[in-house]
Amino acid sequence: MNLTVTVFMITATLSLALAIVSFWLPQMNPDAEKLSPYECGFDPLGSARLPFSLRFFLVAILFLLFDLEIALLLPLPWGDQLHNPTEALLWAAAVLILLTLGLIYEWAQGGLEWAE
Repeated sequence: MNLTVTVFMITATLSLALAIVSFWLPQMNPDAEKLSPYECGFDPLGSARLPFSLRFFLVAILFLLFDLEIALLLPLPWGDQLHNPTEALLWAAAVLILLTLGLIYEWAQGGLEWAE
């Protein structure tokens, strides 16, 4: 047999065996103590399933977007070694202008306000 087929067969067999054992091995005996939410040793004061504000997710997504912007602009110092370094500068400026316009739009729409 081919080495690739052998490695695939061993991987598939091991994965299947571990998946089957994982269903038989755990002992699940849920009771009221295990199913109750844990609040630092105190009795729960309310529901543990309170929804988050959508504004929290919006700010988190904006943070990830600007973090991605930094990752996109990271290779910019190496762009001056190209034949036409102004092209790299124009692309970086286009990314910055687009993200700045998006931030201004979110700010104008009130998406960054925590309280209404």
